[in-house]
Formats: sequence, structure tokens, C-alpha cells
Amino acid sequence: MLELNHVSARYNMLTSFVNAVDDVNFKIENNEIFGIAGESGCGKSTLLKVMYDLLDYPLEVSSGTVRLYKGRSETEYVETGKLKEYWWKEISYVPQGAMHVMNPVSRIESQFFDAVSRGNQDKKSRKQLREEIAGYLRELELSPDILRAYPHQLSGGMRQRVLIALATFLSPSVILADEPTTALDVVVQKDILTMLMSVQKRMENSMVIVSHDMGVHYQVTNRMGIMYAGQMIEVGPTDEIFNNPKHPYTQMLIGALPKVGDTSQKEGIPGTPPSLKDPPAGCRFAARCKYATDQCRQVQPQTVQVGDRHYAACLLLGQGTGGNKDGK
Repeated sequence: MLELNHVSARYNMLTSFVNAVDDVNFKIENNEIFGIAGESGCGKSTLLKVMYDLLDYPLEVSSGTVRLYKGRSETEYVETGKLKEYWWKEISYVPQGAMHVMNPVSRIESQFFDAVSRGNQDKKSRKQLREEIAGYLRELELSPDILRAYPHQLSGGMRQRVLIALATFLSPSVILADEPTTALDVVVQKDILTMLMSVQKRMENSMVIVSHDMGVHYQVTNRMGIMYAGQMIEVGPTDEIFNNPKHPYTQMLIGALPKVGDTSQKEGIPGTPPSLKDPPAGCRFAARCKYATDQCRQVQPQTVQVGDRHYAACLLLGQGTGGNKDGK
């Protein structure tokens, strides 16, 4: 449904560039939930904006393309620069912080009408649209009464539910969700994740969820990618990533997770990620990796296949062993 081909993106700081996404390649298949994980500042949210073609200054794509397959077709597609024409209808976006993206002086009903107008090709009347919106809210177990409310009159969890309803009302083929459970308590988080999974199951579309919370990925996603310092360093089925991680960074992320009945001392990842203004020549994780060699500090690792639909970029895994360098 969505294909990224050697995508790099940067922030133009006038006197320098911050290379937030570097040569990322992967595909989002039909009817799957794909997760993107990694620590703060690794480029997850920037990558999601690039996938949505939300390129406001200073963010710009420096190379590569994002390809969106229209109507779940295997041959008809649009690429970076033209995706905006298909917002809401084919691809939609659930951004971080509902209060920051919803118009504070506009009722929820008006914001629905603004979004729906892009896909109202049948020129339905306002009354018809209102009835359809109210019916859809009921399907999501939301009261149509919220249409008369302003964003500040709703709780954080309710605003997040409204954003999901807005993003999914036109049944897009791809839904991009950026940290959909951030700043919500655990009970509300569970409700939001359940809602997202229910919508995806009913529509049988594709969903991409960005989260630094590995527990979210374990509960929700079918397949996931691990980002570090702007690069996608491991991609594979979620169960495989958790049970058989290959990249040292992924191993340390998984190893730091608490487990029921495990009383062993957990260790954090030492050090900090490199600056994306001037990243190192070799592996970007080398300075924090206990397995790193001199070669790791000099040679950029290529992505190799390490299992069924499982890819990782690490010199310790070997190069040129039949892996797909594009990580697809």
C-alpha cells in the first residue's frame, strides 16, 4: 500500500542541515499494522510526516520517494509531491497532541465537515453528511453529542478518539498514527489502542503506528521497524523482533523491558545518539555498542536478510549474504 524508496529528509537550518531521515527503505503491506519504534530524536515522527507528504519548512525531502498505491491497487500509484490530493480519502494522519492540531474556536462538527469535504465527491447535503458522521461516531461508541462541543470541552482521551474518527471516516487505505497514546493514562491508552485495532480490522486497511513504547508495538502491530539516528536498522515480524532481535540496539531495547516474574537488574543503553548534523562515518550505534570493532566505526553497514521477512543492518551479521540491501 505504501512504499518508501531510499527516502532521506532533513531540516534546513539555513547554515546547516539536520539529517533526520537517512536512506530509509521499506514497504507497508495491505491489511497490516506496522510499528515504528526507537528512542526520542531518532526520526520517527519526521519519517511519518514524510510518508504523509506533510513537508512544511524547514522540513524537506533531500532524496527518494514515497509511493502510495491508490484504492489498494498493485499498479496505480502516486508519489511524493502529489499525495496531498489524496489526504483523508486514501491516506490519513493522526498527529501527536490532539489539542494542538484541532481548531480551538471551531466545533467538532465543523472540523468534521472541513475534513469530509475533500472526499464528498457525491455532493451529499450537509444533512446527509451529519447523519453519516453521527452514525459513524456511534459505531465507534462515541456520542454524536460531541459534534456540538469545542475541543477544550473534551478530555484528552476523548479528543484523541475524535481525531481517530476524523482520520478514518472516509475509510482511507492507509492510516498514519504518531504517538496516539502519548500523555494518556494506561486505561485510556488501552481504549485508544482497542479503538485503532477495531477500526483497522473492520476496514482491512493498513496502519502505521509510531511509538517509543515497545509494549504498544507488542500488543498491536504485526510487523515493525526499529529506527536509530535517522536510519531503519531492523525490520521484521513483531514476534520475531521481540523473540529474536538481531541488531545490538534492538537487543538492548528488548533486554531493558520489564517482564513478569523477572527480578534481574535491567540495564539502560549507555551514552547518547550521535548528532544528526554531523553523523559518524560508520555505524551510528558503534559508540554505544559493546560489540563494536574498528571496522564498525569506519564502514556503513548494509541491510541484510536475517530471517523470514526479517532484515537488519549490522556488520556483525555479515554483508553480501543474499540479503536485500533495500530491506524489503
